[in-house]
Parts: sequence; C-alpha cells; structure tokens
Amino acid sequence: MSVTKHNWTKQEILDIYNKPLMELLYEAATIHRKNHDPNVVQVSTLLSIKTGGCSEDCGYCPQAARYHTNIEGNDLMTIQQVKAQALRAKSTGSSRVCMGAAWRNVKDGEEFDQVLEMVRTINKLDMEVCCTLGMITENQAQRLAEAGLYAYNHNLDSSEEYYKEVISTRGYQDRLDTIDNVRKTNVTVCSGGIIGMGENVEDRAGMLVALSTLNPQPESTPINALVAVEGTPLEDQKPVSIWEMIRMVATTRIVMPETQVRLSAGRTQMTREGQAMCFFAGANSIFAGDKLLTTPNPDVNEDMEMFKMLGLNPQKPFTKKVQPQTVEAAESQFEALGEKPKWTRPKHTIERNEAAKEKAKAVK
Repeated sequence: MSVTKHNWTKQEILDIYNKPLMELLYEAATIHRKNHDPNVVQVSTLLSIKTGGCSEDCGYCPQAARYHTNIEGNDLMTIQQVKAQALRAKSTGSSRVCMGAAWRNVKDGEEFDQVLEMVRTINKLDMEVCCTLGMITENQAQRLAEAGLYAYNHNLDSSEEYYKEVISTRGYQDRLDTIDNVRKTNVTVCSGGIIGMGENVEDRAGMLVALSTLNPQPESTPINALVAVEGTPLEDQKPVSIWEMIRMVATTRIVMPETQVRLSAGRTQMTREGQAMCFFAGANSIFAGDKLLTTPNPDVNEDMEMFKMLGLNPQKPFTKKVQPQTVEAAESQFEALGEKPKWTRPKHTIERNEAAKEKAKAVK
C-alpha cells in the first residue's frame, strides 16, 4: 500500500499533471496496482429521485429552475419505484445505487423521511446506498447513517477560486462543512468535480489540493467531463479531450492512492480505447445506466461488453467496507430537529449565469 500524503501543494500536483504522458501513466498505474486490483471496477447506478426545479444557479446544471433546458421534472419518486430501479441495477452488475435529488439542502420533513425509507429499502437488498441531496447538517447525516447509508456524495466541483465563476448561490465552505458533517458518522465520503467548465489546469490542481488534503481523503472521487447542455450558461463550452481526462485520472490516482476514482459524466464522448486508458491510469469505478440524472450515459450492456473485452470484473458490494446495519425509523436515536441552518448565499454576480436566466425568461 502507498503512504497517503495529505499536504500536497498546487505546484506539486501541477508537476505531476504536466509530466510526459508515458511517465505519468507508468507512475499512476504502478500506484494503482499497489492499492487496488487492476481488473476490478466498481459499478454504480445513478438514479434521479427528484428531478428539476432546483433553486441554485450552477452554470453546468440543466436542473436549475432559472434556466430553460427542456428537462422534464418530476416529484419525489415512491419507495416502490426506487426499489424496482435498484433491483434492475443489481441484475445488471451494479453494486451501488446513488440517489440524487435536485435540492439545495436537505429539509426535515415528509420528503426526507421518505428518502430515509428508500435508503433502508436498498440496503436490505444488499446493495451499497449513496445519496446526493445537497447540503446536510450533522443530525441529518446521522439519520442517514442509521438508515444504512453507505456513502454521501457532495462534489467540490472545481477549485475554490474558479467555483465563484460557476456558482453564486452557495459558498465553497458550505461544501467542506457538509463533508465534515458526513465524516462525523460512519458514512463514507464521495467527492470530486468537473473539468471542461472553462477552468485552467491550475484550477484542476486546486480542486485536487482541496480533496487530497482532507484527512481522511474521500473514499470515492468522481471525475466528470462537462456535458454542455443547451440552455445552461456553459452550453457553448467545447468538450475536453480524452488526453485531459486521462491526465486528470492519473493525477488523481497518484495524489489519492486509496480512493476509488470514478469515470462519471462524459463517457458517451469517449471511445472504448480512451476509457481503457483511463482504467489503466487508475480509474476503477464507473456510473452505469443510460442516464446520469439528466445527461446521456452508455448503455449498461455496452459497458458489460467493454468489461468482457478488457477482462474487467464488477466489484462486489461491501468490498471496501462492511455493510451498515439498518436501524428502523421507530428505533432511531436521532429525530428530526426542524433545523434551519444558514447556508451561505454569496452576493456576487456571474454574467453568463444571468444571461442564461434572462434568455430563459424570454423563452418561457
């Protein structure tokens, strides 16, 4: 096992990212093999349990209510619907279901209680359960842990500096505070970001500084390539090249040796050869299924064909951590507190976000 370093500097990470490609790949692959089985890939299914209508202004997100993106919204799914989707995912090789709701932050009440029952239901199917629900308090994190949550996703998205160019409705520290709240439980942390939003390489390194200096580092880190959606402020961004993805995956693997690095959004733009290079560079997790919340994703059968061709095997559930025990609602030690935390609302303006909002008003 590699020794995990928690004091990476931006310059050290830039030096790694900019190495000659073959040298970078060799170093990343060597570290990957010291810490993971190179022929095993963890497969997650991402399920949007509540779509659209979000009050945030994230420049990349088609679920923001202020933009016009032709996304079909839906209210919170039923427990029965979620269970059916989880069973389908399990039958196709997924070991984890990640449930996403287009919320700014979790609010105590009937809907959150329903999500807790979804967590209990999926955990009883012997599948890992992940949620991405926005900002959460320590008490809400404890309630999710009691229900049997395996992981909580809360991406940093980019560096702290560039974050302000993408989102104006929440602060970077809120992201870190939510991760800290999760760390006060036995739930693992899933946190990564997006490349291709107009950031520079220094911003990518800055994001990895923020992630790698967490102690412990996230157990899972998704690396997303922006999928530019018409109607969002970032609709005109050009796709990142496969070489940028490979470099980002390899660099992440080197600075976060024990973390599972997930190839996330943008895989429809990658060839199988490109994805194979990412696996070689240290990626050992993917999102499967034909859709990632609202954006396209390769068909699961295509992924299984690729796995067969590359000699890869899906990771079994609870390989990295034992299965959490589910505590039923009636036996819970944590109750809803009706909290109203004052999550940050920065006051700066992002011109392209405002332009997309005004364009949406004209269309609507």
